[in-house]
Amino acid sequence: MYFRQEIGKWGENLACQYLEKNNYRILEKNFLCRQGEIDIIAKDINKKELVFVEVKTRSNFKYGNPAQAVTKQKQKHIKQVARYYIYRKHINHMSIRIDVIEVYILKQNCKIHHIKQIF
Repeated sequence: MYFRQEIGKWGENLACQYLEKNNYRILEKNFLCRQGEIDIIAKDINKKELVFVEVKTRSNFKYGNPAQAVTKQKQKHIKQVARYYIYRKHINHMSIRIDVIEVYILKQNCKIHHIKQIF
């Protein structure tokens, strides 16, 4: 596996741990369909919302902050995958939210920044 992929998987695992500690239940990881992929699908237990999470992990700031990598095209794909997931799972009458979790891995430190309802 390539370094970037390893960092990405590590970031997704850290994001899952973070979500579980903050009253989210992980429903799916790396949900893939023809429309694209969503890193994490979770339920916010406190707010009773279905949350689609895009995880962006960085080990440096060479290309800006992680959320900037969620382009308009990526947002479109996330929305399409979310619609398909809702249709496939027959989800009705539940609030939906799309979040981004930025994971910064710098030397021996890790920082997580959760951006709720990004678009």
